[in-house]
Amino acid sequence: MIELDHVTLRTAHLAATRQFFIDLFDLEEGERPLEIQQIPGHWLYSGDAPVVHLIGSYGRGTPIDGEIIDHIAFRRRGYHDFIAQLKARRLPYSCMSLKGLAEHRVFLRAPGGQLIETVFRGEDARRAFDDLGLEPTYG
Repeated sequence: MIELDHVTLRTAHLAATRQFFIDLFDLEEGERPLEIQQIPGHWLYSGDAPVVHLIGSYGRGTPIDGEIIDHIAFRRRGYHDFIAQLKARRLPYSCMSLKGLAEHRVFLRAPGGQLIETVFRGEDARRAFDDLGLEPTYG
C-alpha cells in the first residue's frame, strides 16, 4: 500500500496560491525545515500532515526534462459550500459526474495555472447529481 505524502507546486504567484489553498481547502500554513527556509515557499498542512508544498519560481519558467504533472486531486466534503465559495470568488470551474463511481468532480485552476481536481463522494456526490438532474447508477 502507498499513500500520497505531498504535492509540490512551483509558482510565480506564491502568495495568491498559498491563500487559494488555505481558503478553498481549509489548509493551514505550518513550519518548514530549517534546511530549506532560504528557498521562498510555504508548507500547507491538513492536520499534522504537510500535504501541499509551494515553491516560488520568480516567473522565470523552469526547464525540465520530464513531463509535467497533469493535475492534483483532493477529496473533500461540503459540495454546496465549496461551489458557493467558488462562485463568491468568481473562480471559473468545470464539473464531471462519474455516476458509475458515485463521484462528482470539480476542476479549477490555482493562481499559477495548476489544474486542481476536487472529488466529492457519497452524499455530496448525490447532492451534485440531484442539482444536475442525474440518476445515479450506483447502489
